[in-house]
Amino acid sequence: MTEPLPQLSQVLGDLAVRTCPVCGAATARAKLFLKRSIDPARLTGLSFASRKLPEYMNHRLVTCPDCDTVFAAEAPSPAMLASVYRDAGYDSAEEAAQAARTYRRIITPALKRLTRRSTALEIGTGTGVFLQTLGDAGFATLVGIEPSRAAIDAAPAAIRPSILEGIFNPTDFAAGSLSLICCFQTLEHVPNPHALTQAAFNLLAPGGLLAFVTHNRSALLNRLLGRRSPIIDVEHLQLFNPDSITYLLHGAGFADVNVSSFRNTYALRYWLRLAPLPLKSQIINAANATGLGAQKISLNVGNILTTAFKPITPP
Repeated sequence: MTEPLPQLSQVLGDLAVRTCPVCGAATARAKLFLKRSIDPARLTGLSFASRKLPEYMNHRLVTCPDCDTVFAAEAPSPAMLASVYRDAGYDSAEEAAQAARTYRRIITPALKRLTRRSTALEIGTGTGVFLQTLGDAGFATLVGIEPSRAAIDAAPAAIRPSILEGIFNPTDFAAGSLSLICCFQTLEHVPNPHALTQAAFNLLAPGGLLAFVTHNRSALLNRLLGRRSPIIDVEHLQLFNPDSITYLLHGAGFADVNVSSFRNTYALRYWLRLAPLPLKSQIINAANATGLGAQKISLNVGNILTTAFKPITPP
């Protein structure tokens, strides 16, 4: 789906001023990180899709003086975002499967510390391909939440009944009923990451695990690329680094917070899609024609895994 969606013409006119979505600091105190750069004519149904071709567009981004989170000073309403994500296109099944294998590998050490494996929840599950691996890891019940209808339609038939269409709503679950909550490459997109993290703490059983995968905006590659980094995106309402993500989880009450970088493994053609290259289409076509496009390559491109546990004994 590359044609403009009807509501995209409204998404830029439905902006509200935000405070810091991690600590609540006033926007007026924040320092400019990047000026607003959005061309409405370039917004399409894939503008709010996962693993899309980079567009290098962004809302006005500022840096919080208290927790070091970079966030959009003005952003669309939650209702508008829910609408555009619902109707967003989907064209990244291959990359989703490759990402799921990476996520399973990097989360395994934290999973070994879980004493019970009842219900696992993945927020922003996409096609549910990672959710399937959690079944293999011994979780009794699997639940995924995904706003994109196209992504759910592309989900394997076996996992599709476990996916709830829509936006994460904590009232859908009982307090203390979950063993694991995952949110991979989704936290940058949600209107209120503080509320999501606090809700996750309340929903997890004591000893339960929370796992986030986010971009690290302080990583060397992202600093070198600047505005040409793929993390600069109209979808991203906030950008984290190890300090700000740790602040977020400690503020919600989590303990044993651990932040680590890792290597992603994708086909060369996907890495070429992300790179700020001239003649990109021709380069990708040439790589595919020679068979090099399918070659798997592992790179550390500035993504981080953050894991944390709900204390068994209240502090």
